[in-house]
Amino acid sequence: MKAIVSAKYGSPEVLELKEVEKPVPQDNQVLVKVHAASLNFGNLVLLKGEPFLARFAFGLTKPKFPIPGGDVAGRVEAVGKDVTQFKPGDEVYGDLASSGWGSFAQYVAVPESALANKPVNLSYEEAAAVPMAAVTALQALRDKGNIQSGHKVLVYGSSGGVGTFAVQIAKSYGTEVTAVCSTRNVDIAKEIGADHVIDYKREYFKNHKQQYDLILGTNGSQPISVYKSKLTPGGVFVHVGGSGSQMFNTMVRGITNRKKIKTFLQRPNQNDLIIMKELIEAGKVKPVIDRRYKLDEIQQAFAYFAEGHAQGKVVVNCLM
Repeated sequence: MKAIVSAKYGSPEVLELKEVEKPVPQDNQVLVKVHAASLNFGNLVLLKGEPFLARFAFGLTKPKFPIPGGDVAGRVEAVGKDVTQFKPGDEVYGDLASSGWGSFAQYVAVPESALANKPVNLSYEEAAAVPMAAVTALQALRDKGNIQSGHKVLVYGSSGGVGTFAVQIAKSYGTEVTAVCSTRNVDIAKEIGADHVIDYKREYFKNHKQQYDLILGTNGSQPISVYKSKLTPGGVFVHVGGSGSQMFNTMVRGITNRKKIKTFLQRPNQNDLIIMKELIEAGKVKPVIDRRYKLDEIQQAFAYFAEGHAQGKVVVNCLM
């Protein structure tokens, strides 16, 4: 089969389309014919080996997982003898970040626990845009932010992969959502249901007077002190993405103020994939896709994604 292989850390140019051995599923594994995958921040870490601490998980001198790609959507081709949840022909989607990665390929063999049935109202490319980003938003809002109906929620960085899902998931909880984005993304924020939109190109966020019960920060644009000043007395700030220095600052402040300042790392979870499937099929959430690439265009896909300006998700069609 054909797969994208990274033999060393570096820029997108180290990614090569190669012929590799097709995987054979073990007893507890599902063999998936991959139709589509998508890019997330974790893919950049896996590509570059940065920050350096990540190499203790991904390989010190070279990638431990040579075929990158976490999100996957495809059709089950075969199952191991111990698999009970899926059968050949099932349409599935999932997050392989804790299962060896490998979705930038024509086939991948993964534990059944990494997968769920694909939302019936999504194409494979649309489904591939969901797992990691949507589950990140769900877990951050629900588990760290303790989101409740009636809350005032602010999503800073609302136009990226996690942000577009966070706005919609927060709305599904019956909250009042304010999205913060640049001028070019205001229409997207409105289309996905934001009640209010702050264009940070035109309004200095630090001077914004409203306070919020929950703030989700998906980038490093603001100091933690600014986010904290926008919280209600019982409010919570959840750090999802941003610079390493901001993450460190969040962790330090969180030690002394655990009720208000929280950092977060997503963990793949089959039940949360099922929850997202239900929200999507109910019409409450939909993926936003910026660009689509073919598998042999993976270098261009990574180069564009690394610029950090994608409106929603970047998707890779893996059929060849």
